[in-house]
Amino acid sequence: MRLIPVSIFLAFFSIPLIAQQPSPTPAGARPEGFSQRQQLKKQSLVSAVEPVNIGPTVFSCRVTDVEVNPADPTEMYVAYASGGLWHSTSNGTLFKPVFDHEASMTIGDIAVDWTNRVLWVGTGEANSSRSSYAGTGLYRSADNGKTWEWRGLPESHHIARVVLHPTDPNILWVAVLGHLYSSNEERGIYKTIDGGKNWVKTLYVNDNSGGIDLATAPDDPNVLMAATWERRRSAWDFDGAGEGSAIWKSTDGGNTWIKAMTGFPSGSNTGRIGLAVGKKNGQTVWYACLDNQNAKPAKEKMTDDALTKDQLRNISKADFLQISDEKLGTFLKQNGFPEKYNAKKVKDLVGKDKLKPVALVEYLEAANS
Repeated sequence: MRLIPVSIFLAFFSIPLIAQQPSPTPAGARPEGFSQRQQLKKQSLVSAVEPVNIGPTVFSCRVTDVEVNPADPTEMYVAYASGGLWHSTSNGTLFKPVFDHEASMTIGDIAVDWTNRVLWVGTGEANSSRSSYAGTGLYRSADNGKTWEWRGLPESHHIARVVLHPTDPNILWVAVLGHLYSSNEERGIYKTIDGGKNWVKTLYVNDNSGGIDLATAPDDPNVLMAATWERRRSAWDFDGAGEGSAIWKSTDGGNTWIKAMTGFPSGSNTGRIGLAVGKKNGQTVWYACLDNQNAKPAKEKMTDDALTKDQLRNISKADFLQISDEKLGTFLKQNGFPEKYNAKKVKDLVGKDKLKPVALVEYLEAANS
């Protein structure tokens, strides 16, 4: 057991907040559970009863990837965050599920070798919401999804990107984000040269930072750019930024990497990074977008307008005590603070140094994490 130092809860309620993060399920236990489920399904008294879809009563949540056949745009595969993989050959008019009987229904990314008709599915959505469920690794199909082979990475949990070599079907790279609720070392950028039978981790930052995006240069697959993201979720909070969030470059086919952050924001507040690549005037151009976690700068002066969180972040004790009771009371009421903590009560706590003004902000942000 460990004490979680959330100052506002202690100051407001004088209740120690005790929490224990459960240990992650071992990778080997998950296939065993899937096998047990399959066996129970066969033994079920209603195993011969075919389910009938009665309408759009359940939706498949977020779409994580769409892959369209470049030679026939009426054919496509659509992957869902928690709804499996769907195949259409009718321009999206009709879809058929092709990943319903594997050990995971949650998908982070897919890749299709249209020349050889080989599908790759990286399981485990990478968006890192509370509803982003862990996957069971990487899967391969050579018959349009009729049958699947598991191709490793059991502790990956969340696979963000699968990139295929344009001419060699045995070479591919995978961006593994890793566990969401716990630290682990099976994360980063992985490469295989034998079609997924063996994997080599070629880029690793730390046990809370994993690969979130990956791309090859249009005319040279030996040149790759990767993005890593440092993030960690707990039952009570989410930290989506850190020093481990960065852009990396490889010029030897992803065997080695160097950090490529010149001119790009970096530091403890660097969040998720997305990558894209294209050609302009014959030159390869790389693009990156950033979910920057830097706090907005506080306003220099207090105004007569409604009190805001930004005004409270860096306000001094003296300035806080000068806020009118009406203005502070309105802020407390609109943000759902307990009724007994009115303006006079909070000012009394601040005046006696039992509470800092910024604790009001911490309370609101912790509640909304």
